Amino acid sequence: MRVAFLGLGLMGVPMASRLCRAGLKVHVWNRTAAKAQALVALGATAHAKAADAVHAADLTITMLEHGGIVELVLFEQGVAKALQSGSLVIDMSSIAPAQARTHALRLGQLGLRYLDAPVSGGTLGAEQGTLAIMAGGSEADLAEAHMVLQHLGKSTLVGPHGCGQLAKLANQMIVGITIGAVAEALLLCAKGGADMAQVKQAITGGFADSRILQVHGQRMVERDFAPRGRISVQRKDMHNALDTAAELGFEAPVTQLLTQLYDQAAEHGLADLDQAALFTELARRNGLA
Repeated sequence: MRVAFLGLGLMGVPMASRLCRAGLKVHVWNRTAAKAQALVALGATAHAKAADAVHAADLTITMLEHGGIVELVLFEQGVAKALQSGSLVIDMSSIAPAQARTHALRLGQLGLRYLDAPVSGGTLGAEQGTLAIMAGGSEADLAEAHMVLQHLGKSTLVGPHGCGQLAKLANQMIVGITIGAVAEALLLCAKGGADMAQVKQAITGGFADSRILQVHGQRMVERDFAPRGRISVQRKDMHNALDTAAELGFEAPVTQLLTQLYDQAAEHGLADLDQAALFTELARRNGLA
């Protein structure tokens, strides 16, 4: 199985590394070529052009920053035309559902198959191969992709093209809103004189417990905002959720409020920090260091 992997960011590097360690023939490309060198040490073949990386691939994975870049790489940098007829493209980037449907249609017109399969689980899940993979497309294509995706996490087909991205938006809505709830609650306790670390410990195991509380809450307690999932990416996903809601005639007031908070965090210089740094924006609003 020859796999092309396009995009070696925070998520792409550990994902492609797992495919190399699984013994697959991996061809990689990244806009910043230096990021491919760690993969070369694991046996991957690096290419200067994305189209060259996919030329002989049976399956191509894209893991890029946003839908505009996915479209640029697929259709303007020659990737779609370089792919072998009938080959499978799996876009694991987080993009708008409407963009995914358009990409599926355009690739299909070129005799190519497509899955939108964004992921959840962060860099830790990427490193451990425990990602939740939400797929939109055909059952047959997902079954074929399983031999590769099994090394990255658990895949679930949630509907036709675009539905994988719809599920990812649902995931990001829950993540983004819950991070805000955890930050606000912990800061309220701090403002009132309680120890945030002890509050987190006290509510662990109760109905308010969650992975967000345990992972992002701990980052808030430790003021550890080194980027694993950036505020800029969370903000992009929240805006995609609002745009999709508008297309569907769906009102999402809670998502709208939290999106405004992420926007303000970015405006105040926090865009490249971890999502948990929304805590810092809420602390600033409340006069807390």
